[in-house]
Amino acid sequence: MRLEGKTALITGGNEGIGKATALMFIKEGAQVAITGRRKEKLEEVVKESGGKITALHGDVSDEKHVKTAVGEFMKKFGRIDILFNNAGILEVGTAVTTSVESWDKMININVRGMFLMCKHVIPHMQKQGKGVIINNGSVLSVIGCQNAIAYNTTKGAVIQMSRSLALDHAKEGIRVNTICPGFIKTKMNEDFIGNPDDAQTKLDEIAAQIVPMGYRGEPDDIAYALVYMASDESKYMTGASIVVDGGWTAY
Repeated sequence: MRLEGKTALITGGNEGIGKATALMFIKEGAQVAITGRRKEKLEEVVKESGGKITALHGDVSDEKHVKTAVGEFMKKFGRIDILFNNAGILEVGTAVTTSVESWDKMININVRGMFLMCKHVIPHMQKQGKGVIINNGSVLSVIGCQNAIAYNTTKGAVIQMSRSLALDHAKEGIRVNTICPGFIKTKMNEDFIGNPDDAQTKLDEIAAQIVPMGYRGEPDDIAYALVYMASDESKYMTGASIVVDGGWTAY
């Protein structure tokens, strides 16, 4: 097992990519805890894992919640080897149509939350002399998209935050990289097109037009890449971004 003996904290682990990654990390031998704002969803993942996953309810944009989650994780596991900053939200809009409240909400969760998790996890990794941080970006970290100005901005920031963290902590044995998922089957896609009744059909049609491979990926497609990024197999990689997008950004 590729993650045997390691501990992992995953934010936004209650569904989608976070959930798939938590379940796959367990299969690869890691001890895993997940955070999220919806307690009932967290408990569903714990149940699906057969009780092997620990749920830590909280909001990554709230520093008190972050401190509590990291403290509880350390109390239970004693060390933190892997941090996957996955929590994120998407709300559509241009600079004109996006409300200030929506802008602030996305900045707080997608960027501030990532910063706060790193701020409170890195000191533990420094004491250990090693650690892996993976930040969830997007294809929209590297290309543009209409009607998503706040989301695009936050995902661009993720790559620069990862690069800065990687340089700041490279000599401390802490590696920091970004995963950039493409068109993956998650609730976020449905939200982007307004959650119509025929959302799945519409999303498949969109994917057929913009993804060279012609279809949407599964959360597991991202989780497989994350296993590599979290494992010692990627020991010489830091400050990098891995794009998993069916060829979308190859145009």
